[in-house]
Amino acid sequence: MTWNERVRPETDASEKRSAGKGIFRKCEGCGETMLTEALANNFEVCPSCGQHHRLRHQEWRRLLLDRGELVEWDSHLEPADPLKFSDGRGYRERVAAAQKSTGAKEAIEIGRAHVDGLAIGYGAFLFSFMGGSMGSVVGEKIARLFERAREESLPVVLLQASGGARMQEGILSLMQMAKTVAALGRLREAGLPFISVCLHPTTGGVAASFALLGDVNIAEPKALVGFAGPRVIESTIRQTLPEGFQRAEFLLEHGMIDRVVPRTRMRDEIATILRHLRR
Repeated sequence: MTWNERVRPETDASEKRSAGKGIFRKCEGCGETMLTEALANNFEVCPSCGQHHRLRHQEWRRLLLDRGELVEWDSHLEPADPLKFSDGRGYRERVAAAQKSTGAKEAIEIGRAHVDGLAIGYGAFLFSFMGGSMGSVVGEKIARLFERAREESLPVVLLQASGGARMQEGILSLMQMAKTVAALGRLREAGLPFISVCLHPTTGGVAASFALLGDVNIAEPKALVGFAGPRVIESTIRQTLPEGFQRAEFLLEHGMIDRVVPRTRMRDEIATILRHLRR
């Protein structure tokens, strides 16, 4: 899946389109209809089949962080329009629309937080902001996350959900791949752990740079993780791909990730790993 493939809205896509719209949700996995509140209370994990639906960044805070608290870093940064890009709609207009719908200035938040009492540098992509695409500001904030964590001797936990580099920024977006990996290298030289959490989807330039360079790489069940999407690969090589190709379970079996962890166990898993790596 690439950044510009059509993405269904986070809620409307699975709402029951009838009287009481918004009260009921239909699971994308098993098709069961349930109360929206019941799904939300289980952090968007279907209690029947375990399907993981997309979770907003505010809910990730509530799930993972102590008291849901994040002291944000560099929240003032927002994208410019260096290429004056337009594909029938100006880039500035697209950014403004994303900012209005998400309440965020960019497709990632970073800061200092705690997981089970352990201080961490924390980052989380907002897939609802232009598909979590990585432009200059996203790349800069990730680099600053690694650098400030190194300065404050903090391990880093980063949640990825991205379609890859942001087309509207061209080569400037691709440059972020090298910049972020260089900053991660300096964190590693300082002996500080990096836990990478790959959500659905983690693709493109994000997957090809820092997302799979964690000391421990974790993925949610059935998350799509890879550079190009399966349909693009099949059309390029003109072969049928193996069942489950690029899904988390396939990557675990082939040694590309270390753990597949259900969302409701993610906090305990991260805390346990952090304690092991800090010894």
